[in-house]
Amino acid sequence: MTAFTQAAQTLLNRRQFGVKAPRLDESIRPNSIEDALAIHDEMATIEPVRGWKCLLPPAEDKIIAAPIFNMQQHSSTVTLLEDNLVARVEPEICFVLGKDLPAKPSNYTETEITAAIGSAHMALELMQSRFADDAGQSFYESLADCMLNQGVYLGPEIDKTTAINLQTITIKVAQGENIRTLEGKHPNSRAVDGLIWLVNFMNQRGIGLKAGAAIITGSFKGIVEMAFDIETTISYEGIADYSVTFKRA
Repeated sequence: MTAFTQAAQTLLNRRQFGVKAPRLDESIRPNSIEDALAIHDEMATIEPVRGWKCLLPPAEDKIIAAPIFNMQQHSSTVTLLEDNLVARVEPEICFVLGKDLPAKPSNYTETEITAAIGSAHMALELMQSRFADDAGQSFYESLADCMLNQGVYLGPEIDKTTAINLQTITIKVAQGENIRTLEGKHPNSRAVDGLIWLVNFMNQRGIGLKAGAAIITGSFKGIVEMAFDIETTISYEGIADYSVTFKRA
């Protein structure tokens, strides 16, 4: 068993049981972006990849790109592991590919990529840290562990053109008498920018994306903490809303 395989299995085991653990053993610890991506590749041989999370690279020596293994859709409940006694989520836009984008010698154009989007949705990235608070893990370890992701909830479909160009949005969250208004701003100029980068980043690695893949591209408000077992209404003002109840896994 290679170090990458062992690291992948260790991280997937932590994900399954919601364990908050120390750093990976030094013998299997990733020390570069390529190491972290190699661990992702090994994960994908163990668990089917349902989608991807991404963002335009925040710095020259960092990327945000990781597989998503848990996808929940169109249900009145969202099941997730608690983190510090609450449900931690990030409000996002999710693009679902309507056709394959196979690896090819040249980059895809923005027109080709946006034409491949089958639908756009309101979405929640389900978050949980699987490293102990005092672990002191490196960026590469966090990247290998998919940057806090424990899954995605796919909400109602919204207008594709609106979603592609969205940068700012007022988000309203109602849980019983607790009503919050959040001024959301995407970290990139448009919600679609991360998807365009991801497709060509993966293409350059010889990896295509398949129809049905769900891609989230960055949070409009960072992590939002939610209470469990209370009907919750989430609204993107002027676009759409939906109601769910968060349940402990």
